Amino acid sequence: MALSRGLRCCARVFSWIPVLIITSVVLWSYYAYVFELCVFTISNTLEKVAYLLVFHVCFVMFSWTYWKAIFTPPATPCKKFQLSYSDKDRYEREERPDAQKQILVDIAKSLPIFTRATSGAIRFCDRCQVLKPDRSHHCSVCETCVLKMDHHCPWVNNCVGFSNYKFFLLFLSYSMVYCVFISASVFRFFINFWVGDLPNGPAKFHVLFLMFVALMFLVSLMFLLGYHCWLVVQNRSTLEAFSAPVFTTGPDRNGFNVGIRRNLQQVFGDNKRLWFLPICTRHPPVGFYSNLVPGEIPSCRFYTPTLFLERYPPVGFILQPCSWKETLL
Repeated sequence: MALSRGLRCCARVFSWIPVLIITSVVLWSYYAYVFELCVFTISNTLEKVAYLLVFHVCFVMFSWTYWKAIFTPPATPCKKFQLSYSDKDRYEREERPDAQKQILVDIAKSLPIFTRATSGAIRFCDRCQVLKPDRSHHCSVCETCVLKMDHHCPWVNNCVGFSNYKFFLLFLSYSMVYCVFISASVFRFFINFWVGDLPNGPAKFHVLFLMFVALMFLVSLMFLLGYHCWLVVQNRSTLEAFSAPVFTTGPDRNGFNVGIRRNLQQVFGDNKRLWFLPICTRHPPVGFYSNLVPGEIPSCRFYTPTLFLERYPPVGFILQPCSWKETLL
């Protein structure tokens, strides 16, 4: 037990290494650009001020989005999806698999669950003891079920899902903007150092290496951001792109696709003026809803939109929003 606990602690410590690598590279790039390039190399004052102004805007937005992607806790299913004491006792006492599946089916009748496991059974997490809401999965690194899980990203040491997917996309976007600006503004001085028009010195190494690093990250970010933009337009997660979600009617890779505009709203919210700021603008998904009243039609506008409900009619109930903070307690 003590050995296992020690290994988990070591794993948590080592999981921060990729974040420290990114942070170190960014801090070095700040020093190289601000001091070695702008302060010691550029002589024109107006050009120096313009470069520093634009650079700091990019740097602040990058740092803000990276912070939000790292430290926004993953959203987990609310208490309505947890087994009650009596249901849990009945489920654990039952030894027949078919009977256990039927118990989960009976419990799920009062919950907004439309997806199934590949076997057709209700998706249930044995570790968290919860019925999995649609699009949620268990993360073995975070050791919890995550709503609308996309993937666990080692570069932010966090699970990317419902609560921080917007921040993750903005982090990729502003990272690419940061690399594009550095590459474009450093290119002229890179050529001058390369051909020997500028004197040798510490600035030469920093400027040359800054150009190579910016281009290297830029190429990687172009592919990664392009892939996630395609996922957003299709309303898929990374997991769903590899394995299509299964509904009562069978697998459907486009089961959550409700059109480009609504797909974007599900990630970035209604207010377009806040789309490019790392501010929470999302409506809670089904996993954040409670107070289910049988006999009515679902009214959760964002997570189960009209087009999706028409395609997969659920068992009737009405959804009343519960507090975001209450579900995280």
